[in-house]
Amino acid sequence: MQFSIKRDILLKSLTLAQGVIERKNTLPILSNVLLEAKNNKLIVVATDLDIIFYDEITEIEIIKEGSTTTSATILYDILRKISQDSSVKFDLKTENKINLTSSNSDFNLLCLPPENFPSFGNNFNEEKIILDSSKFLSLLNKTKIAVSNDDTRHYLNGIFLHLTESKNQTFLTGVATDSHRLSSSSLEIEKNQSNISLILPKKTVYQLCTLLQEINEKVVLQVAENKIQFTIGKTKLISKVIDGKFPDYKKVVPTNNEKTLITENKNFIDSIERVTTVSLDRKEGVKLVLTKDKIKLSVNSALSGEGNEVVKADFNSEEMTVSFNSKYLIDIASQLEDKNIKMVLKDSISPVLVQDNGDKNSYYVIMPMKI
Repeated sequence: MQFSIKRDILLKSLTLAQGVIERKNTLPILSNVLLEAKNNKLIVVATDLDIIFYDEITEIEIIKEGSTTTSATILYDILRKISQDSSVKFDLKTENKINLTSSNSDFNLLCLPPENFPSFGNNFNEEKIILDSSKFLSLLNKTKIAVSNDDTRHYLNGIFLHLTESKNQTFLTGVATDSHRLSSSSLEIEKNQSNISLILPKKTVYQLCTLLQEINEKVVLQVAENKIQFTIGKTKLISKVIDGKFPDYKKVVPTNNEKTLITENKNFIDSIERVTTVSLDRKEGVKLVLTKDKIKLSVNSALSGEGNEVVKADFNSEEMTVSFNSKYLIDIASQLEDKNIKMVLKDSISPVLVQDNGDKNSYYVIMPMKI
């Protein structure tokens, strides 16, 4: 195998592959990236056995076709330190050694035979869902804030992607919850025969977000048994899905809350940030005293003191006090598109619905804290 490629082009592909590869592997081959030069293109593949990253590069000059695998981390670090716009030549000397040259640099890297690299079937449904990349990225960002880290309930460690219908429209809906908060966001799609209902693992979600930030092309979504494939331009991400049943989240979405609180969102976030400064570990909750025209925010830490602040607001009920985990509240408020945050409450202990007038297809639920 011999080929020549621009350093920047290969580095971009390897940067995206880095998120998939686990640093510590019991199988040495999983630390490697597969490089396959054939048919006037270079195929780059990385996997951790749960996620596969696949990329095609056509800006390449192939002298001799072939394939090998070499350390993804070392190759990435070498390319990162080579000067921009330079050309890199690869020459597979033996089955176990590949030579890299670029201007004054010369490296010999150890290889493992490509036959040892895991191979994967490609039996995805013909049915495709085509998504706008920026809208899908927004859906993932809005829902991933509530993904659980509790390994005992593995079915909450991801985003529940499923199809929903409303007023003769079909939506791809993402929902996540850690039982303290819930986030839901929907994206209108064309009607089709696909029946998507799966839990997308957290690692896949974050890898997808990285890809969608880098590649601004339509996303083609296809499913197979226990797997999902996202094709974005010449790049593919294939992932196993979480084996488990997502709970009936609609049961916890409040429908009869009648007390409405509206306040300017940025001021609200800034005030929470300031009053929580007195809490060293940010574990103390923020207490909100709601009155007709203002909110009094306070944080009281037994170890370091207290912080108080008042912000203007519009509340349509009698005075009430409610407390929240400050991080959860900021996470939700930071995702809103409208300049105001709208909270619909029942009392100081029941779930609170947070609505976004800038995005009617998204909502959030947060549980109050007892302080």
